Amino acid sequence: MKAGYVTIIGKPNVGKSTLLNGLLGTKISAVTSKPQTTRNRILGILTEGACQACFLDTPGIIHPEYELQEQMVKQIRNAVADADVLILMIDPWFKDDRVHQQFLEIAHNVPRITVINKIDLVARNELLPLINRLSQTQAAEIIPVSALKGAGIQELKQAIFARLPDGDFIYPEDEVSDAPERFFVADFIREKIFETFKEEIPYASCVVIDEFKEREKGKDYIRAVIYVERASQKAILIGKGGAALKTIGERARREIESFLGRKVYLELWVKVKEKWRKDKKFLKELGY
Repeated sequence: MKAGYVTIIGKPNVGKSTLLNGLLGTKISAVTSKPQTTRNRILGILTEGACQACFLDTPGIIHPEYELQEQMVKQIRNAVADADVLILMIDPWFKDDRVHQQFLEIAHNVPRITVINKIDLVARNELLPLINRLSQTQAAEIIPVSALKGAGIQELKQAIFARLPDGDFIYPEDEVSDAPERFFVADFIREKIFETFKEEIPYASCVVIDEFKEREKGKDYIRAVIYVERASQKAILIGKGGAALKTIGERARREIESFLGRKVYLELWVKVKEKWRKDKKFLKELGY
């Protein structure tokens, strides 16, 4: 038997969450076209045969500008330090960057795989110069994939399994994550905010599950609070006559019901908490 932690790192919007969902064959990580959708370290568990890979999806590698981003970078460092296998995820337009190296150095003795994602967006011959350059500068296997289309996923799985250390399974075979349902519910609501609004609102918002009641009869009840930093953002998020918030709620509810496998009644509220992204105490309450 083989088991271990597999940490996925890379810059924002390179496709880490899409890759994790593809490897697991189920959606546990929020995915949008906007960078920095992932804020927390997310554990996804893949058990096949005698192998168990415990994937750690991390926030995108950035130069932090405020407390929330400092905490996100700290989560990346911790996930890299925990890795038995490290996946550096890049795209076909990758350029060497010192910001990657600081994390690679933490796990310099850990088996590493470089995954080139989004190969469906370029001609194969366009990848060859990058593959040749990486072969000369990195002591890692290089695997081209399309996380969105599923190309190369099986090859990547086998490469990961081959590098896992020997040992008993870490988690029960039927688990796909160690996070509670509340975590995923909040993440899916935040995903719909990212999909619905432009630059300002998604990054100024966070979601807290105030109440989660499972019911034997009828729908489960979920009450969530969306925090933003200014009253103007609250007005935009709610929309005229509550239309924008209703749209977010309907989209999030469908995603949540698909994930939970049961019907839910979702109630959303919007509150203002000024400068929450710089508030260490509040961020600690959020789990950072």
